[in-house]
Amino acid sequence: MRTIEQITGKGLPLRGNDIDTDRIIPARFLKSVTFDGLGEHAFEDDIEEIHKQGGTHPFRDAKYKGAGILVSNRNFGCGSSREHAPQALLRFGIKAIIAESYSEIFFGNCVSIGIPCFTASHETAEEILEWVEKNPATEFTVSVKEAKAAIGGKSFALKLAEGPRGQFLDGSWHARSVLLLNKEKIKSLEKSLPY
Repeated sequence: MRTIEQITGKGLPLRGNDIDTDRIIPARFLKSVTFDGLGEHAFEDDIEEIHKQGGTHPFRDAKYKGAGILVSNRNFGCGSSREHAPQALLRFGIKAIIAESYSEIFFGNCVSIGIPCFTASHETAEEILEWVEKNPATEFTVSVKEAKAAIGGKSFALKLAEGPRGQFLDGSWHARSVLLLNKEKIKSLEKSLPY
């Protein structure tokens, strides 16, 4: 089973509260049979709207290309419970998220595909956002084990619920791996069933 103890990567700042799953991946992309290709459509409508206004969305800004740690504000991933939203982020290249808070279903969907979602105070989130905006090419590390971020010589306390934290550290976040690890127990139970 693959454990996740820490993630190192460049940051991607996405300022705003209540960024919902329809913005993360618009509904028209939910028709796909697999999640392949969803990453290229992450925030597509927001990207087009900002482009029309002459701006550049962080998900299309060349200075954040290859970023793996998304940083945002309050109530990230709210709205409908679409599993496609964290899948789109994963396929875009996001390996961890730091935000002030999350929708509970979005958080659970992220855990099930191996994306740790750390929470931070408003002040900490703002400081990390500012640092990432000033240092777009510089990598930093978030630790699942220690629940902290090491950024530019500073350490920031983060939170990650003990249950998901334990799942990342022992690999049990990956349900299929847990099933495969217990294959013999499953076969034994199967033989004992009367049908």
